[in-house]
Amino acid sequence: MEPILNVVLPVFAIIAVGYAAGRTGFMGSQSVEILNTFVFFFALPALFFGTMSQIALDEVLNWRFIAVWSGGALATLGLAMAVGAFAFPNRSGALSLLGLCAMFSNAVYMGIPILQLAFGPEGLLPAIVVTVLTGTGFLSVGIVMLELDRDDGGGPVAVTISAAKGVLRSPLVLSAGSGLLVSWSGIEVPEPFLNFCTILGSAAGPTALFAMGLFMVGKPLRAGLLEVGWITVLKLAFMPALTYWLAYHVIPLEPLWAQSAVILAALPTGGLMFILSQRYGIYVQRATASIMITTALAVVTLSALLVLMGLA
Repeated sequence: MEPILNVVLPVFAIIAVGYAAGRTGFMGSQSVEILNTFVFFFALPALFFGTMSQIALDEVLNWRFIAVWSGGALATLGLAMAVGAFAFPNRSGALSLLGLCAMFSNAVYMGIPILQLAFGPEGLLPAIVVTVLTGTGFLSVGIVMLELDRDDGGGPVAVTISAAKGVLRSPLVLSAGSGLLVSWSGIEVPEPFLNFCTILGSAAGPTALFAMGLFMVGKPLRAGLLEVGWITVLKLAFMPALTYWLAYHVIPLEPLWAQSAVILAALPTGGLMFILSQRYGIYVQRATASIMITTALAVVTLSALLVLMGLA
């Protein structure tokens, strides 16, 4: 459990500092919007472009692994939204974020260090593949669903055009897509610009966590606890169990890739869900609670998983 705590405790420490800044009045609630604007338009795009531009696409395109992880993620997303539509009726944007919180893994800030701990340098590649999948494909799907929620009654064609524009204008999709395009083209990114992306991108995680703590001032975690509990069960139990079945019985993978798929599926909800919900002004409190609760419980569930797999 100690290696997991080494990853998780700093996460909660940054959230606690943000909470303390708001609780003491040192920073006001308006700071949340400013911090999230910085993360959404500057830090995350730099992180996405810098990461994607340095990826060798032929190494990323492990189709069997992609099929396994995507299958588990899509099934979790669909189940979360289907049950949520009946058990927790809400506007479509909120249901979309419910589904995304149930399947969106914290692959960058938790997946990479944990897989490197388990497998050494070879564990980096599966985490990068999932980062590409979530940062381009699944994120684009989420933005489409959130844009469709903004339907102003202009008809299906107008709504579709509006959703497409929303995706194409998204700095996260644009940065990830342009980074992959640069990688595919073979263009060498100048080292000063790459260092710029690395430095600016490294601020994304801590700033988002700090803003999350600041947002939680005066907002108890117990609000919507049943709904957050449903997300937690899906994220920490259903998705890794389904991914295990796919990786070992449906589309058998090599041991390292199979174990990595299960571990990545068992990660807690990624902090990007807070940024996305805050940006669209919907589901913010439940997204925040989902991130914090799944992260706290993952200390136990991930430790048990690593032991069961013989990796700890």
